[in-house]
Amino acid sequence: QHHGGAQVDIYEKLPVPFGLVRFGVAPDHPEVKNVINTFTQTARSGRCSYYGNVTVGRDVTVPELRRAYHAVVLSYGAEDNRVLGIPGENLIGVYSARAFVGWYNGLPENRDLKPDLSCETALILGHGNVALDIARILLSPLQLLRKTDITDSSLAALACSKVKRVWLVGRRGPLQVAFTIKELREMINLPGARAVLDPADFTGLENAVKDAPRPRKRLTELMIKTALEKPREKPAEAQAAAPREWGLKFQRSPQEVLPTPDGKRARGVRLALTRLEGSGDSARAVPTGEVEELECGLVLSSIGYRSLPLDPAVPFDTQRGIIPNSSGRVEGVPGLYCSGWVKRGPTGVIITTMNDSFDTAQSVLEDLQGGVLDMSPSREGFGAVESILRSRGVRPVSFSDWEKIDAAEVARGKVAGKPREKIVDPAEMLRLIGH
Repeated sequence: QHHGGAQVDIYEKLPVPFGLVRFGVAPDHPEVKNVINTFTQTARSGRCSYYGNVTVGRDVTVPELRRAYHAVVLSYGAEDNRVLGIPGENLIGVYSARAFVGWYNGLPENRDLKPDLSCETALILGHGNVALDIARILLSPLQLLRKTDITDSSLAALACSKVKRVWLVGRRGPLQVAFTIKELREMINLPGARAVLDPADFTGLENAVKDAPRPRKRLTELMIKTALEKPREKPAEAQAAAPREWGLKFQRSPQEVLPTPDGKRARGVRLALTRLEGSGDSARAVPTGEVEELECGLVLSSIGYRSLPLDPAVPFDTQRGIIPNSSGRVEGVPGLYCSGWVKRGPTGVIITTMNDSFDTAQSVLEDLQGGVLDMSPSREGFGAVESILRSRGVRPVSFSDWEKIDAAEVARGKVAGKPREKIVDPAEMLRLIGH
């Protein structure tokens, strides 16, 4: 938009575009996916080309891209998850939030997850929006999910699920939760599920949040209100009306996933009780020495994502899991930029990442105008990359190819009364477009 001569080529590992909007946003949040319409307009522009089915770092290296383009922006996000690092983490019934979300959203690498949903109690470690998304999907009435683009196989698995209680556990207190008010309100209003919050967890918090920023204040007030609300019906009737329940547990840190007698499956989690040192967002959770055990057959770890190094030629800070940069300019590599979670770490929502990408684009424009980028040699762009890909037997997928896959998904969804039925196997996507 800000440079009349800029030509932009987009390389994507999967045949299909849109990344986290397609594979991360919850299926029952279709309005959040409207950003796809803006993307599509850009991709159809004569100055923008999409090349799917190309893995940068394997099919084409970053130095090869740098030789073909005046500027290269790495915006590949965080495709790994932080591990708990506790005994029992690899038992059957323990999954990362990333894999679980990928499973119900049709991310090809997670299509064979087959999570065990045969228990009554699930425990989610983490107090972020992803944790709430998972809790909502586990407890949502099936008739709500049937109208979404959730995958057919995960819908079938959820139809047989025995899960009726979900605990969301965090190391810190109510003032440090990372989810937002919209997601919390949605959870509180979920049909057929009741919130179980312990009023004792919220004692004295009204005063503590008086001077907090408005979003934190409103969020805390909503939790307090929910915790103190008396059930409107008699308990037995309330139980019948809401056969499912969810709750927040605070100041508990996982120590071990406990195995069943045969040593194969999860049967619960041992949690260390913590106390907080400091206040606000910087408060640290310190173990008190006390522990408790929580029974559950399903454990989902939602403690954050992690970026991975892409190519030996790109500097990478393994400690922080980011590409070292200044306003998106990769340190020590002129003409190389980064944006999104690989630039500043895995925090924030879509709007945060959007603003972050505008900031990186601004850096590219400044470097163009300031002569930092050497524009004298003309660069071939995709012309140069195409011959490299061909020599390696890689066939890219164009945007019009994607539109054929899109049309097939929408047609399949129509039959089932859904917005789309996602194709989860890349080989099937490629067959569909005659690759």
